[in-house]
Amino acid sequence: MNIIVAFAKAEDASKFKSILLRGGFESVTAVTSGMQALSAMEDLGSGVIVCGYRLSDMLYSDLSSDLPGYFQMLMIASPDKAPVGNDNSRLIYLPTPVTRESLYSTINMMMEGVHRLRKKAKQHRLERSDADKQTIGKAKEILMDKHHMTEPQAHRYLQKRSMESGCNLVEAAEMIISLENY
Repeated sequence: MNIIVAFAKAEDASKFKSILLRGGFESVTAVTSGMQALSAMEDLGSGVIVCGYRLSDMLYSDLSSDLPGYFQMLMIASPDKAPVGNDNSRLIYLPTPVTRESLYSTINMMMEGVHRLRKKAKQHRLERSDADKQTIGKAKEILMDKHHMTEPQAHRYLQKRSMESGCNLVEAAEMIISLENY
């Protein structure tokens, strides 16, 4: 799982990165600006961002409002900088001073949350409606009848078309059916 450490001072980011690496966390990236953090999050896809109250170009709240879907934020700052009326379920606050144990356990908990969220989204994608199953089945029948394919060959063909065209399997099946109706 990915961790991005974002603090305005490079030495602070470097210290947190070192602490996390020594704690057994493997993929840790250190940045000093919100834009760098957003770019890193886009590249990595999922994980946890650990940041201070202020970055070199924005506040934690600005960064929090732009968090990609599979990221959670851990904001570490003095108690007077604590978020007020935090309605963001993906933002967790730890007051300074922070112990290594609380840092590690909080990040582990957040990573588990991100992992569960991704697993749930994947499961949702795998569950197809009856209408989707019928559409895929009809496209397979067309391929088997017209092109003398076996069912596994027709399925692989649909998967390949789906990947090549950048659409999902149901959309690829709909394309096959619409071409048949011409």
